[in-house]
Amino acid sequence: MNKKSLREITDDEVDAFEQDGVMKLSGVLDDDWVDVLRDAIERDIASPGPGFHGYETEDGKGRFHGNFDVRLSDEGFRKYCEESPLPALAARLMGASKVNLFYDQLFVKEPGTNAPTPWHNDQPYWPVRGSQVMSFWLALDPVTLESGAVEFVRGSHRWDRWFQPESFSKKSAFQYEKNPDYEPMIDVEKSRAEHDIVYFDMAPGDLLAFHAMTLHGSGGNTRSDRRRRGFAVRYTGDDAVYDPRAGTNPGVHNPDLTAGDPMDSAQYPLVWHGA
Repeated sequence: MNKKSLREITDDEVDAFEQDGVMKLSGVLDDDWVDVLRDAIERDIASPGPGFHGYETEDGKGRFHGNFDVRLSDEGFRKYCEESPLPALAARLMGASKVNLFYDQLFVKEPGTNAPTPWHNDQPYWPVRGSQVMSFWLALDPVTLESGAVEFVRGSHRWDRWFQPESFSKKSAFQYEKNPDYEPMIDVEKSRAEHDIVYFDMAPGDLLAFHAMTLHGSGGNTRSDRRRRGFAVRYTGDDAVYDPRAGTNPGVHNPDLTAGDPMDSAQYPLVWHGA
């Protein structure tokens, strides 16, 4: 398993990430990482870790398995989050001199799973402030629009619009606290023509890199012959500070930090720093 990227990230790719807020990266991970994570996913499905939050499907068919911080209960996930090329790639794309691991999240949409992921931007859900906050989403199966490719509104990370978090499941009893500084989520589906919406066909081992403020969502997996296994890891850079404001997800709060503290902590470990 490679610890350094199999290729250099170009200046043009860094510029594209800054401008678009999303990009696909191919050819940076070797196949061993895909194998490690596929095995780890099967272990988690068989015996879910404590962060399990499977989502309800709209028609009661299929299965959408979700979990977070799975690296804490499985060594395969931990090695990928901390020892793969990802921390250094995050530093390169964010222009950061240090990188903290925020948290990780698993998404498995089995064949025929009608469970769309609603449009949202991530950072309003998270107790962190700063511009250097991003995710990598790894494809572990071939991904197309039919199997639930994630769609993005290109450039929306530069809108500086914070949308009120909502539960991803219509049947969930949990409701996010309202934040008076947030605005209601816009109806992207009804205004698709007004936005620069992009998605990426992906092969196993491809990564999506996207800013925490980039608007995104995905459809269900309508394929009957293909799973859609994705694993996301969230990282922060130099300017990120802890901010447990109203509306954020209590599941990723850190009891050891207070508002304004740097992210450095046992819960958000430092995983990369410059020389």
